[in-house]
Order: sequence, then C-alpha cells, then structure tokens
Amino acid sequence: MSVCFYKRDTEIIKRTFVCKRDNLTIRGTEYRPKGNCLPIAIVSHGFMAFQDTVRQYAQAMAEMGYVSYCFDFCGGCVIKGKSDGDTTKMSVLTEVKDLEAVIQYARSMEYCDAERVVLMGCSQGGFVSAITAAKLHDQISKLVLFYPALCIPDDARAGRMLFAKFNPEHIPDIIRCGPMRLGKCYVEDVIDIDSYEAIRGFSGEVLIVHGTKDKIVNIEYAKRAYEVYMEENRRKDRQGTVWFFPIDGGGHGFSKKYDRVAIEYLKQFITAGNI
Repeated sequence: MSVCFYKRDTEIIKRTFVCKRDNLTIRGTEYRPKGNCLPIAIVSHGFMAFQDTVRQYAQAMAEMGYVSYCFDFCGGCVIKGKSDGDTTKMSVLTEVKDLEAVIQYARSMEYCDAERVVLMGCSQGGFVSAITAAKLHDQISKLVLFYPALCIPDDARAGRMLFAKFNPEHIPDIIRCGPMRLGKCYVEDVIDIDSYEAIRGFSGEVLIVHGTKDKIVNIEYAKRAYEVYMEENRRKDRQGTVWFFPIDGGGHGFSKKYDRVAIEYLKQFITAGNI
C-alpha cells in the first residue's frame, strides 16, 4: 500500500517493500520523492532496534531527493521486527547479507539511479554499513555512520557484549543479552575480525557523527575510523570528503536534542556535493 504525504513542499510516496535473502523475507519501507533516475539511500538500524528507529533519517534523505529505504534486519529486532529470521541465527555478517539484498533490490527499481547509492547506519547498523561499503566499494557513493559500533569484535574477544557475559574461549550455544537470545554465531562471526581492516577499501565520501558521552561505543572508535577513511582516500589518490563531527554530550542513540544536530550535519554533508 502506498501513502502520499508532503514534507517541506516535497511530495513523498511512502510504501512497504519486500525482498529476499536466501530463504528469508526482508520487509521495509520506501520513501520516494517525485522524479526518475533518483539517487538511493539505505538506512540500517542498530542492535535490538527496528526500522522505525531510523525512519527520520530515511525521511530526511527523501526530502533531499533520495529514494530512501529502511528495513528490519532478519533476526535483528527484539520487538516489532517484520522481517523473517531468528535472533539466534543473526550476526553482523548475516546483516551484511541482508543489506546487500536491499541494495540489489533498490538498484533494480526503474526510477532509481543504480550508480548513486548512499549507505547510512546507526550503531551495529553502522558497522554493517561500513563493512558492506568496503565490500561493494564500486557500488557505493557515500557512507554515513552515526555512533558506529566498531567495538563489537573487541567486545566479543573480551567476553562482554552489552548485557551479555561469556567465556570467549568456550562460547555457549545460546547467549542471553537482556531481552534478546543470541546464538553462538553472533560471537563466532566477529571474534577474529579487525574492525579497521574490515572497513578499509572504501574511499568515497564519509560522514561520521558520534556522541562524546557514549558509554556503549567509545568515541575513540569513531576517531580511528575517521583516520582509516582519510588514509584510504590518500592511498587511492582521491579527494573524497571525510567528515567527523563529535556531538558534545551526546550518548549512544541520540536524544531528540542531539538528533536534530546530527540531522543538520547529515544535510550539510549530503548537500555539500552533487547528489
């Protein structure tokens, strides 16, 4: 079902979409402005969240002329998730596969420009987006990371991931993480990953926004990611824009006050170049 609404004098058509990853159905929402040959923005939610937690970013991107998508990761939501999948079979790497499926779907739409794709992600969705951008570097134009959880592999090696504690040398089959049941694969898939090597290879335009009071993902991870992207641009002799904005006082997951600041940074970044 499609719903037409208006944001800042821009007509946006909102509709649900589905696509497949293996035998699982991914369900999400498309925000489409008027026109054809439109650039694409795909927004990924964080750990234990769901698509509505990032819809404000998809809507903002649609207002700037992008066909925008947000979706529920398979097995990635505690409540309200509409995609298939079990939380015990979800990991960062399965979410990379989900995101790849959504990218393929979006690029196949006749009104989308397959050569102009922005990936945006929050927390774990940011880590997933960064890995995917490195993997599909020739298909991705811009990358936006809000408080990206590049700490996940380090946390796995330390045997503490948010509310979960375990012996990393003897990983249990089921790991309790607050209200979510995780499988062994959640740890096994990341425990040997070097986050900064995993995101290398992308030398396009990058925006990183991170709160200085983030108690879940230390801002030092974002600072190091910024350095990596700067190195990648220099190594490939490119002039891509790499922006890093710390938000003073911001935590993990921006409150409305800090979210407004983050969205302004997003708009500055997107409008600084050609979309």
